[in-house]
Amino acid sequence: MNLPKKIPVFPLSNFIIFPKTTVPLNIFEPRYIEMINDSMKSDKYIGMIQPKKPEDIPPELHDIGCLGKITSFKENTDGRYLIELKGIIRFKVEQEISSKKNYREFEVDYQNYVEDLEVKNNSIKFTDLELIFKDLKLLFEKKGFIINWKGLEKQSLDETINALAMASPFTLEEKQVLLEAKNLEVRKSKISEILTTYSFDQYNNTTIQ
Repeated sequence: MNLPKKIPVFPLSNFIIFPKTTVPLNIFEPRYIEMINDSMKSDKYIGMIQPKKPEDIPPELHDIGCLGKITSFKENTDGRYLIELKGIIRFKVEQEISSKKNYREFEVDYQNYVEDLEVKNNSIKFTDLELIFKDLKLLFEKKGFIINWKGLEKQSLDETINALAMASPFTLEEKQVLLEAKNLEVRKSKISEILTTYSFDQYNNTTIQ
């Protein structure tokens, strides 16, 4: 796969995309409309990355983000763009590129994350994850999140774990930790670790069993 060394970056707070997951995005800010227009004319790639402090202008960004490819594009009558973005591979930010564009561009490096591109047999089985999924399911339900668990089981295991990590009611800092986890085994362990901090419901102080 020919990956771009220079990418436009969408520094969106409260939003993380993981490899092998697809998410909808509603684009309405003029600078990001411009970014999507430029991307659609070239390779359809954009980088998603979290700002450390969204209130800063321009915000300092985390070092690790995820390259996404636009797989669906629709323009609304009010000028908004509705796109679907598929996570491809994580990247490390090298440096910001100075340009006259209204959005930010960065040089990035993918070498630590080439495993994201691989399709391989899963060494982790669903049976190994029953406890994690059970605890996650309870957490999702307590927070009012609805997940199609049967649908998830039809996906590959890495797609499932990444989808759950992305959609989980974890904090943004916790999701960033999951994004930066080296591989699926580490991400699974991190999910388990994070879940232990949710052992008590913050509202009624009852143990999640």
